[in-house]
Amino acid sequence: MFKFPAISLRNTIFVRLVLTYLIVVLPIILLGVYLYNWSYKNASQDISRATVKQLTYYLEGLNRELEWMELQQFDILEDSELHKLAATWGMMDNAERRSSLNYLLHRLTSFQNSSPYIKDIYVHVRSINKTVSTANAIYDFDTERFDYFHSSAGRNENRLINWNNMLHLSASKQSGKKGGEPLFLVEIELDAERLRDSLHQINIYPDSGSFLISETTGFTLMSHEESNPIIQDYMSEANASSGSTFLLNMNGRKYHIDKAYSDKLGLSVATYLPEETVKRPLSIFYRWAWVFAITSLFAVVVFSYSSYTFIHKPLLSLVQSFKRMEGGALNIQIEHEQKDEFGYLYTRFNHMLTKLQSLIDQDFKQKMMMQRAELKQLQSQINPHFLYNSFFILNSLAKTGDVDRVEQFTNMLGEYFRFITRNGEDHVLLSEETRHSRMYTEIQKLRFSRRIRVQFDDLPKEMEQIKVPRLIIQPIIENAYEHSLEKMTEDGLLRVTYEMNDAEARIVVEDNGDSISDSEIEALRERLDHTAESYEMTGVINIHRRLLLTYGEGSGLSLSRSELNGLKVVIRIKLQEEI
Repeated sequence: MFKFPAISLRNTIFVRLVLTYLIVVLPIILLGVYLYNWSYKNASQDISRATVKQLTYYLEGLNRELEWMELQQFDILEDSELHKLAATWGMMDNAERRSSLNYLLHRLTSFQNSSPYIKDIYVHVRSINKTVSTANAIYDFDTERFDYFHSSAGRNENRLINWNNMLHLSASKQSGKKGGEPLFLVEIELDAERLRDSLHQINIYPDSGSFLISETTGFTLMSHEESNPIIQDYMSEANASSGSTFLLNMNGRKYHIDKAYSDKLGLSVATYLPEETVKRPLSIFYRWAWVFAITSLFAVVVFSYSSYTFIHKPLLSLVQSFKRMEGGALNIQIEHEQKDEFGYLYTRFNHMLTKLQSLIDQDFKQKMMMQRAELKQLQSQINPHFLYNSFFILNSLAKTGDVDRVEQFTNMLGEYFRFITRNGEDHVLLSEETRHSRMYTEIQKLRFSRRIRVQFDDLPKEMEQIKVPRLIIQPIIENAYEHSLEKMTEDGLLRVTYEMNDAEARIVVEDNGDSISDSEIEALRERLDHTAESYEMTGVINIHRRLLLTYGEGSGLSLSRSELNGLKVVIRIKLQEEI
């Protein structure tokens, strides 16, 4: 159940508005009831003007639909596939014939769906002895339809052809031989039910009706079946009347008739309305016009003022507060002395701001704690394989007595582990992160210098001062060595490059290993897109999540196939969200 705040009834806006409305509007209602009994005798002219204009718009709209159909019909006549079908049917194999027929059927269906007034479209192709229809698909050549519409076109009748009290559009493609049969004929059958529905829409009153007539072809379509007797009398009366409005007397009952005619369509549309409906009190009064206008104006002013005072002004204050809140201002409070619904809303709004500020602070702290935890996890993932190999290299150098290289190697190894294990700031300059990653590749060079080559570009000056989370480059390089380059016997290549524009900085790590497939790359991308659902925290996912937490959506890792044929990892850093 809904629980409403306990507010005194006399303080509610609803009661104030109801009382104000009754005080202001009740006299106007009483005045309107009085003036209603003094309504004018005749409003037929105004109704007729509006109705005739509506009927004219209706015919214009119908004409636009037909022009669209004729345009599409012409496009079908000029369709190259249809020409090919009609001219080269005998040279086609069964697959080509079926493909051409299916194409034609698909095009006709698309054409039919483009207009609500199309019931069916036929293409009669004599040369292949086939008729294609959107309703009946492909069947034997319809000689009856073909002959009727071909002969009707030759008689130069209206653009609309009546057949079985259905309106059709017909056009044919001549073969080029004088007096010869056309190559094919395109016939469009209009949907009588949709036309009837459109006639229903122009019936303004419940007891009114309408009908569509073509005097030259004998076509008639009624919105109601009971209109048939009216049409019979209409035909005789319409010929005697040259105006667009007249009265029709049938069985002692008068009907108000409005009609419109279109030369382009050769159609007339008419509506009928019982005269007693027109005679109802609809006319505008003159004697009391100023009294009513002044009273209405006064009512509008009073009601507008009360609405502004009790609703608009408090609501505007609430909307403005919401806009300031959307801009990031959470230290705003709304003061309201009235104990009404807006007072309750303002109290809840102020409470919401306080709660929202608390939640934002809590969420920010949680994210920072999560980022620190993920960094600690990544720090703890020191690869034992790398450590063992480092000691093996150190042992080999010591055996050879190369003291200088032993010193250089131990210094690099010390710097490497000091950067990994230190617990200082979570973010470092990109120059430091790059220096650490370069040192890692130098250590690996001692192992793989003969079969793995490293191209490590210099960091651009404008990117040196960007602050980034620690350990976002070296784990990617380590991943390339471990899963790809170590398996290569010769000509391995690791490349690290940089890109930057106004929106973001990019660090590109790629190799030429061929051990990863496209499906594996796609699987990795899928895991990155659903890091929140991943229970396994790998180094790549760890880095991607920390970049998202730091820089927001659009940052993180992007994986693809490298131009070197291996894996390409792009580290994207949104500069607008830089910490």
